[in-house]
Amino acid sequence: MDAQRIAVDAVVALTDCDRDAVTAFIRRMYLAGVRDPKRLTFKGLQAMARG
Repeated sequence: MDAQRIAVDAVVALTDCDRDAVTAFIRRMYLAGVRDPKRLTFKGLQAMARG
């Protein structure tokens, strides 16, 4: 759970996106097996840039 929190905080700080949208995306990635905070943050930044 700490990896999720770190990733959400980083993506929100860098993109100023909606925290709920970022949290939902990061949670899906975490449940899919991604556990590294850096990887979660990178994937989150990619998704928010597209969306």
